[in-house]
Amino acid sequence: MEYRRLGDSGLKVSVIGLGTNAFGSRADQDTSIRIIHHAMSQGVNFIDTANIYSNTESERIIGEALTNRRHEVVLATKAGLVRGQGPNERGSSRVHLMRELEESLRRLRTDYVDLYQIHTFDPHTPLEETLRALDDMIRAGKVRYIGASNYTAWELMKALSLSDRMGLSRYVSIQPCYSLADRTPELELVPLCQDQGIGIIPYFPLAGGILTGKYKADAIPTGSRAETNPDFAKRLDEQRLELSGKVSALAEELGTTASALSLAWLKQRPCVSTIIVGATRVEQVDANLKSLEVSLDTESLRVLDEMSDSFRFGPPFASYRLT
Repeated sequence: MEYRRLGDSGLKVSVIGLGTNAFGSRADQDTSIRIIHHAMSQGVNFIDTANIYSNTESERIIGEALTNRRHEVVLATKAGLVRGQGPNERGSSRVHLMRELEESLRRLRTDYVDLYQIHTFDPHTPLEETLRALDDMIRAGKVRYIGASNYTAWELMKALSLSDRMGLSRYVSIQPCYSLADRTPELELVPLCQDQGIGIIPYFPLAGGILTGKYKADAIPTGSRAETNPDFAKRLDEQRLELSGKVSALAEELGTTASALSLAWLKQRPCVSTIIVGATRVEQVDANLKSLEVSLDTESLRVLDEMSDSFRFGPPFASYRLT
């Protein structure tokens, strides 16, 4: 396993991490725990979750799986998206974040999280309030590092500037949707991260399975995300299916899989620290780790960049925002 620093921090994370938004829903508890333990046995030390995943079941299952093994992983969770109908059950206010952190710690069966992330920018709460609350969490020993998710470049830069001006802990990472099928972060976010020493943690690195090659224009696999999630099915457009076909063809030519090739391309992009890859079966963990064996030469990188160039523009593949 390759380990990288998370941005300019001293924290080392496995370049392939484990995404857990399916735990407790598309993957039951026993399967989820087997996935976690197998990933750890292969050197994966970064586990990413959130307070809303599978209606909090993801955190609870992870807490169960890490009994007596908490020290072996870098545990990341998030808060900020909608948790309930009440006026203070969403966003990045002090009251909401403090409450959600305590509940996450209880479910995760730990007294601290390594990386606490704001799930999306909150336009209704002053950034100063959010950043001060996060700094207090670090000072209290309940959080080690802080990060952001789904922030635009200007939102992230404003947060970093305020932290510097106020003498508060800085975000060390950003979680954007990023893949061959969504290169929009490269326009503004990646250059900012290069300048400010921020680690990038891509989510949807396989575009929800599109870059695995399993989706065809005339057939949707039974039980797949596209079949069970109408919102996801809308992202299966002609351009992305065409890209999937090209990636699969190149992967066959190079003697690897479309998934491994897509992840190998992403892990060599600037500022990428760890890639969140989900799994609903143990076998998928091994399939994702095959990307560590893929070495891309200059020509292969050029071809991948060229076939995906149009995905630097237009709307992102996914983005989660508060309204």
